[in-house]
Amino acid sequence: MQFLTLDRDSFAYGASMPVAPLVRRVIAENPSKFTYHGTGTYIVGGDETGRGDVVVIDPGPRLDSHRDALAAALTQCRVRAILITHCHADHSPLAGWLSAETGAPTVAFGPHGDDGWDIGDDPPEVLAAEQREAAQRRADAEARGEAVADPVIEEATDREFTPDVAVGTGDVVAAGDGWTMTALHTPGHTSNHTCFTLDDGMQRTIFTGDHVMGWSTTVVSPPDGDMAAYLDSLRVVAGRGDHLAIPTHGPPIPDPSAFASQLVDHRLERERQVLDTVRAGLDTIPAIVERLYVDVRRELFKPARRSVLAHLVKLVDDGAVAVEGASRPRLDAVYRAL
Repeated sequence: MQFLTLDRDSFAYGASMPVAPLVRRVIAENPSKFTYHGTGTYIVGGDETGRGDVVVIDPGPRLDSHRDALAAALTQCRVRAILITHCHADHSPLAGWLSAETGAPTVAFGPHGDDGWDIGDDPPEVLAAEQREAAQRRADAEARGEAVADPVIEEATDREFTPDVAVGTGDVVAAGDGWTMTALHTPGHTSNHTCFTLDDGMQRTIFTGDHVMGWSTTVVSPPDGDMAAYLDSLRVVAGRGDHLAIPTHGPPIPDPSAFASQLVDHRLERERQVLDTVRAGLDTIPAIVERLYVDVRRELFKPARRSVLAHLVKLVDDGAVAVEGASRPRLDAVYRAL
């Protein structure tokens, strides 16, 4: 499918810039494999000069420069609510500071979900081989005079976050002069992931957090990430007919219904590929990743294995695949097609 890009020259870190009617964005300088150019914190409401009652969506990471940028952007505003799409460490950690500064309540579906079950770990021989490869890459880079950072392979979670106000689908979370915001629970990326919709009477915009991102697919990593729930949530967004989607990372997405439908098709194609590899006799997750991710850098195979696990959890629940030697799918389990 065709993904979207955000031109690095189109924004400045820390600057408050309009991206849609009633919406301003401040981007944190925390670029990474998971965050693209960085976390976009959105300020919704106020008048043409940026004054008045506003809500803030995903205050972002615990980063001094971003905290100071938000403080400057909100100088002439009254923050009425702080909306959190989910509590990964690039979204929610500054919520506590902003709430203390403004008196506004934090609003979300709930805290991070129960980790559910033990997904095990990658086989030791696989990890050892990848560590040797990483050491060789580092040595080769140093010989060329280059610096190499170890890739971040998992998203950190803000387990301290608990909202002041818990909301579910259909709950009104904020309202201003001519506009209303409503919650839409969209589990999948995390069990507590929630989108927020803005209706100004002329246009309906959905803030999709990490549920729908124009620049990349979304990480769905068990046990809290759930591929079946994610697909169901994508279908909900696809059926809404919103005019614009604004993700926390990357550019706004025109025609979000069509884009979400493409994401569903993309995920189902990957599911078919996973099932075909199991039917072909590849019965472990490392073997499946070796087959399906030949065009992906090997240092990213660890998150790829978690993505394959998410697909296998769904396939086991659907009755298409069985797991051997464990009551639930695990990273180190053996699988067979039914």
